[in-house]
Order: sequence, then structure tokens, then C-alpha cells
Amino acid sequence: MTSLKPYLIRSIYEWIIDNALTPHLLVDAENTAATLPQEFIEDGKIVLNIRPEAIQGLSLGNEEIEFNARFSGKPMHIVTPISAVLAIYAKENGKGMIFDQEENDEDEPPPPVKKPTTKPNLRIVK
Repeated sequence: MTSLKPYLIRSIYEWIIDNALTPHLLVDAENTAATLPQEFIEDGKIVLNIRPEAIQGLSLGNEEIEFNARFSGKPMHIVTPISAVLAIYAKENGKGMIFDQEENDEDEPPPPVKKPTTKPNLRIVK
């Protein structure tokens, strides 16, 4: 089963934009698969402004989020795996969603299917 997290990120992003607010992503910067501006990382995390006017080429995929942005005037291609996203929220009011750091739906095996142990006991009623 695919993870619910990327779908939630996309829907909350759309809700934030529809309400003329500024979407921010809180990202775990210690994730080795992430490409982030190192000088803006604080306490192992970074907040990214993903407002359409601030970035270019946003892709909110099922596996990763990527876009182009400028940091201190320098262009940079940002890539972060969905698993590194800790939260998405509106800057102005803080509304959004926080995700568990340990939540990783892709690694969870599906629940086992329980099979009946005995045959059904049916009888004819007259």
C-alpha cells in the first residue's frame, strides 16, 4: 500500500495556497538523501518557504519533493524525500499538519489476513 503522507502534503499545500497563505515545510536536515542549503539548517532541521512566488518547478511527488530556489541570491535545486518532511503549515496562522518522525508507512508490512480456523457450521432451519 502506498503511503498517505505525500497525498496529505499535496492537499494541505493546495488548501494553504487557496487561502492566500504562505506554505512552509519543516524538514529533517539530517536525512542523507536530502539536498538542502547547509547554512540555513538549525538544530538538524530547516524551514522551507514553498510559496509559488518564491520557488520554481515545484514537484510534490510520492517519493520526494523538489524545486528550485534562491538562498542568499544563489540558485539551488532542493530535493527532500517525503520521509524527511516533518510538517507542512501556513506561516501566518500555523495551521497544517505535523508528521511523526518515526512514521514510515512504506516499511510497514501489511496486516496479516486472518483465515477461519474451522469450517462454518450451517444447518437448515424449517
